[in-house]
Amino acid sequence: MAALAPSLSKPDAAFAAARRLYLLFRIGEDRYALDAADVVEVLGLRAFKQVPGTPPWVAGMLDRRGVPVPVIDMSALAGRASAVMVTSTRLALVRFRPDAGGEGRLLGLILEHATETVHYDPAAFRPYGLDNAGAPYLGPVLSDAGGLVQAVNVGDLLPASVRALLFPPVGSGQGGEASP
Repeated sequence: MAALAPSLSKPDAAFAAARRLYLLFRIGEDRYALDAADVVEVLGLRAFKQVPGTPPWVAGMLDRRGVPVPVIDMSALAGRASAVMVTSTRLALVRFRPDAGGEGRLLGLILEHATETVHYDPAAFRPYGLDNAGAPYLGPVLSDAGGLVQAVNVGDLLPASVRALLFPPVGSGQGGEASP
């Protein structure tokens, strides 16, 4: 029976080990990829508590096991209309770490067409040639059978001013820590 199972040669095993899992989603017709290592959970949409005084792309807050989690609408963040609330629109809870090695906090992302995961080699992503200071979360791109896919860097999603608003210091009694 073991003879029937395919085996990976050393080059194939190295290739498989270099690949990472990504959650694909769309903003308009464009495809984006979140590294699945940053994703804690993917949920259906739900109601959010509104947060007055935040940018329009902050969809609100939700309660996850007693911890308030801010939620942002990725379509609105990209300057488009708010995400369309259909079955393929999902809420992804991600580990937000603005500082490398820093403590992670949960952040909710509303993602359109978030129904597919794929394996890519991270080294296949290439710089796209634009310095987009208005969207520092946009990472390099790769081309696959479906066209271009752009990586999204979770740690760069929130400007410092919004980060301070949504994630007040832990000792302030307003925020919570990530506990995936």
